[in-house]
Amino acid sequence: MMNLGLINSAWAQAGRDTAFGIRMTKEIGFDTIDIFADPLDTPESERAAIKTDCDRAGLPIVSVACVAVGLIDFNPSVQRFHVDRVRAYLEMCRQFGAKNLLLVLGEYIWQREVIPPAEQWDLGVKHVRALGQYAADLGLEIALELEPFHLSLLNDVASMARFLDDVSHPVVKANLDISHLVLAHQSADLVEMLRGKIAHVHISDCDGQVHGDLPPGRGVVNFVPYLQAIERLDLEGATISIELEYSPEPDKIIDWVREAYDSTATLMRTAGLRA
Repeated sequence: MMNLGLINSAWAQAGRDTAFGIRMTKEIGFDTIDIFADPLDTPESERAAIKTDCDRAGLPIVSVACVAVGLIDFNPSVQRFHVDRVRAYLEMCRQFGAKNLLLVLGEYIWQREVIPPAEQWDLGVKHVRALGQYAADLGLEIALELEPFHLSLLNDVASMARFLDDVSHPVVKANLDISHLVLAHQSADLVEMLRGKIAHVHISDCDGQVHGDLPPGRGVVNFVPYLQAIERLDLEGATISIELEYSPEPDKIIDWVREAYDSTATLMRTAGLRA
């Protein structure tokens, strides 16, 4: 069985505060929560409050999301800043008792025409390998997100698998985002390439053309083959987190999140991933 979680950005983008989002996440029925917060913008008092509120709600923090496109920037000073920033994220993960840092590496710059793509790839490998060791020392994993955009460093299953092989660190793994796989035209059969290398799963719907992060059932994604492929991977105890962005009716965000919970829980039960 797998846990069903929610990324708390669903509440923040509807103008609801963190404490409210935590309470409602538990009330709706989620098992876990993922936190979207930057340690450089989140005072210690706020971090402590997040942890306290989650503990009171009985809602474990599984993952913290981090976008660090500067890790593959060509400026060494920018790289150093982002390495230090990701380390701060990892320290916040440990403070929260999280299992992994969800890391987004970003995109090649200048249409891959000015700087050889291999140089940016190698920068990413070098920095992620070092950060993987930092994560391991803290008892954490890093989950790299596959982004479905044309110039994303990791934009299909093959590039993800190759990057993980190049990094070659046991705590550096993949995040499997079902909507992103659909947008990147990656079939469910390809998921098998990442067996033993998946730390975390995201789920949302889309229109098949544009990144959408809709509640499952609002778009065109056929979730069944992907969830069946995940079931075959035997990710016992891992978490599938719903990612929702930009509700069209922010004043009805509770209904939006509850709808996503209900449809995802049903899909998971049908696939044998949830009791």
